Formats: sequence, C-alpha cells, structure tokens
Amino acid sequence: MSQEADSPAHGAGWFQRIQTAVFGDDRRQRASLVTTGWACLLMAFCIFSLELGASAGLADAALVRCWSIGSAACVLISFALIRSGFSLGWRDPAFTSVQIIYAIVSNAVAFAIADKARGITPPVLALIIMFGVFGLKPLQIKRLMLFALLAYGVATVCVQTLPRLNAMPDALAIMYMVIVLIVLLTSTALALRVHALRTGLQRNRKELTQALEHIRELATRDELTGLPNRRYMAEMMQLEHARTMRHGLPLLIAQLDLDFFKAVNDTYGHGAGDVVLQNFAKLVSANIRGSDILARWGGEEFVLLMVNTSVHDGSQMLERVRSVVAAAPMPVAPGQNLRVTVSIGAAQLQQGDEPAQLLMQADEALYAAKHQGRNRVVWAGQVRAPSMAPGLLITPARMAG
Repeated sequence: MSQEADSPAHGAGWFQRIQTAVFGDDRRQRASLVTTGWACLLMAFCIFSLELGASAGLADAALVRCWSIGSAACVLISFALIRSGFSLGWRDPAFTSVQIIYAIVSNAVAFAIADKARGITPPVLALIIMFGVFGLKPLQIKRLMLFALLAYGVATVCVQTLPRLNAMPDALAIMYMVIVLIVLLTSTALALRVHALRTGLQRNRKELTQALEHIRELATRDELTGLPNRRYMAEMMQLEHARTMRHGLPLLIAQLDLDFFKAVNDTYGHGAGDVVLQNFAKLVSANIRGSDILARWGGEEFVLLMVNTSVHDGSQMLERVRSVVAAAPMPVAPGQNLRVTVSIGAAQLQQGDEPAQLLMQADEALYAAKHQGRNRVVWAGQVRAPSMAPGLLITPARMAG
C-alpha cells in the first residue's frame, strides 16, 4: 500500500531529474533551452513531413535526405551550444537571430526541393517568424521578414532555372510568392503585436514593482528627513532585541531631542523648523556608524539604536554627536543661521528587559537631561559614560541669528 502511495512522488522525482538533465538548473539558460527545444520539435515535424512526401514520390528523396541531415544538425548544435553553457557569455545566449536566419534558409531550401509538396513550407515560415517575439526588437523582426522574402525569391529562381528541381509554371511560381508575401506580412504583424503586448506587460510589471517599493518606502521612511520612521524602528528594536538575547551582545538605545525647538518654529516659522530637522538628521547620520540605526520618532525627537556597542563606545559617539550639533550653524534663511543643541537620553539593554522598557529608560534619561539644563548626554540608571561625571556637562547654547 505504501509503495503505491509513494509511486507518484517517485515518478515526479524521475521527471524532475530528467528535466534538470536536459534543461539544466540555470534559469536564464533554461529559458533559452525551452525556446530552442520548441524549435527542435518544429524542425522534427518539418523533417518528418518532407520525408513522408519524399517516400510518396512527391520530392527527390536524395535531396530531402541531405536537407534533413543538415537541418537536424543545425538545431542540435544550437541546443548543445546553449546547454553546455558555451553561449552564456554572449549578448544573446540563445542567439535568436542566428537560429531564425538558418531556420528561414532551411525553410526556403525545403521549398526549393519539395517539388509537388512545396505547399507545406509557407505555413511553417509563419511559425519561424513568430519565434522573433523572444528576444528580438521590432526592427530585427522586420529585417527577418525582408530576409525571408529574399530567401524565397532566390529559392524560386533556383527552382525555375535548375533542371533537377522541376520548374513550376510561371503563374504557379507567382502564386507561391504572393502566398509567401501574405504569410510574411501577417506573421510579422502578429509578431510585432505580441512583442508590443509583451513589452507593455514588462513595463507595467516594472512600474508596479517601483510603485510597491515606493509604498514600502512611504511605510518605513520619514518623508521630511529621509530617515527610517517610528514603525521601522519599532520593528528593528524587536529584531535586534531578539538577536542580542540570543548571542549576548550589548545593545544601546538613545533618544535625541532638539532643545527649544518650539521656539524655532514660533520665531522663524515651520519651514525653517523643517530645514533644521533635515540638517540635524544629516549631521547625526554623518557621525554614527553604518551599523547604527537612526530614526525620526516624532516631531523633533529621534531614536538611535546602537547594535553590538559597548557603553564606552556609545558614550563617545553620543558626545561627539552632541558637540557636532552644538557647533554646526543651521541655515534658516539666506544669510541667516541658527545654532541649536540636542539633549540625549541613553540606556543599555539589561538581561530580561524588553524593547519597550529599554525605550522607557532612555526616555527617562532624556527627561533628566532636559531637567539638568539640556545640551547633554545622560544615561539611565547607574550606567554613565566612563569619562563623564553626572550632572551638568556643558551650558546650553543660545539661539543665534
């Protein structure tokens, strides 16, 4: 009973192995091989049809046999070149144009030698042109149509001039050329239409991908400063908290709040306040490590997550940020600069703490920094910067015009 139940999966496994052996694992290579495989099937059908006509006495068997061997060799060599990976470095690994050109030549030769069975070749020509949809540009498809018309013209001249090919009545030769022209025009028009639809779908998919990426950015980025927003930071806090607990790495968090920011808005306007926030975000970002995450938490408040950072290193970096902000002039109008300061509350993750608790500790430290006179770094609890004493670190900087 179990063997019967396992047989479908066993069969599927064999099918998968055969498919991998024939088409390989590389996605790009497999796409080229599938297209070439269809070309091989089409050629096999043409060979079978012409050989059948030759066996019925409708065409010269010797000429058909030579054509069959040559045509089969071309498609098999193409398949082998792609499957071996030899063509992967080429601009078009499937060398689509080359395959279509020799398919057109093969079809034109078949028309010339098919004698009474010539009527089977023009429909195949339409299928050959349709292969141009895969990997060719509209101009290339049009050129292939002209090449096919030229190839059939040469084949018709050969039929009418070479005794072994059994010339047709002139009227019949003209009829065949008219049919070939109609087939080429309609198949080319369809190929161009399909190409346009395919290009449109690809463009729509690209635009949709870009739109989704933009939506994702809006959901996780602050529009004003370009920094990650509160939602993104909350997710990263959870992620880094889990990683810290798993590996025992230090994790620090700091809340940064611009001092007297309401006065900036009231005095210079909200536009100037926005400029200050943007410049502040750039200053802080330029003075932290690439592994640190700075986010706008709301208003003039920012949160900095420092991963795998000791208290000593974190203290030095936060003090550098504080001093850089205090020293940097903030342009609020042409020829008018403003100096602002930042208060920072910091905390270190302790065993058993949750992200919300860590953030609350940093918030309490920020409140202490504000209470002690602003423009300073204060650590939560007993954790303080090794090189800094608690209390007043520097007097608040005043706004300057």
